[in-house]
Amino acid sequence: MAAGLSTAVTFKPLHRSFSSSSSSDFRLRHPKSLSGFSPSLRFKGFSVCYVVEERRQNSPIENDERPESTSSTTAIDAEYLALRLAEKLERKKSERSTYLIAAVLSSFGITSMAVMAVYYRFSWQMEGGEISMLEMFGTFALSVGAAVGMEFWARWAHRALWHASLWNMHESHHKPREGPFELNDVFAIVNAVPAIGLLSYGFFNKGLVPGLCFGAGLGITVFGIAYMFVHDGLVHKRFPVGPIADVPYLRKVAAAHQLHHTDKFNGVPYGLFLGPKELEEVGGNEELDKEISRRIKSYKKASGSGSTS
Repeated sequence: MAAGLSTAVTFKPLHRSFSSSSSSDFRLRHPKSLSGFSPSLRFKGFSVCYVVEERRQNSPIENDERPESTSSTTAIDAEYLALRLAEKLERKKSERSTYLIAAVLSSFGITSMAVMAVYYRFSWQMEGGEISMLEMFGTFALSVGAAVGMEFWARWAHRALWHASLWNMHESHHKPREGPFELNDVFAIVNAVPAIGLLSYGFFNKGLVPGLCFGAGLGITVFGIAYMFVHDGLVHKRFPVGPIADVPYLRKVAAAHQLHHTDKFNGVPYGLFLGPKELEEVGGNEELDKEISRRIKSYKKASGSGSTS
């Protein structure tokens, strides 16, 4: 601490007038001191004001310690952020592994049962040398028809149900996911119930109608597996999909569905595999091309960082 001293001087003129008589008396009493002065005397006074100023000076110790404390705080913040990022990446990795195991087991189980069911179903049809071509054709035709029909069913249900009366469940899919699963996954189980029922009825019964039911259940199953790999794996990266990401049309499908989550075209597209066609109908081709380019750059960047590490 240092103190500064400053002064201010103010002059105050003092006038005093003397009459002729009083001035003569004054001269008689003080002849020498007042010789040469005019009858009017002027006395000037002044006042002195003292102002004490405090000036704060940082000590050398404080100046030396401040940069060190700032740098240490910055280092602690950086270390904390790095720790949080590592924890987040580890949690994401664990979630992806958990969902991948569930996806592989469910896909393997459903696919195995479907293949075995198809094999035994048609082996029964060929027993005794008689092959029901109508039943076999109906089974295959309805398999393809059910798979294609599921796309239109999913589009309608997505718009009319999931984004309407069932939004409280589907909303979990439009929010950041906490954990490997979300409430929206219930819809996959709901769609699996009729598929299992149709497959079971067609498997344990013979005839044209059971064959058609078997084909419908098989088509729903194929669509569900494809939907899981493209939607959950390719679009939302809940598990790695490998070479599927390099298929041009599937890359376009993924970009179209990503635009659904941005809500740029009032939720369009609501379908998945025909999503690019929906965007074309509402004039979204330009945005679709931009999203495809963005995803390609992101994929190459992720692949490059993965190879270097």
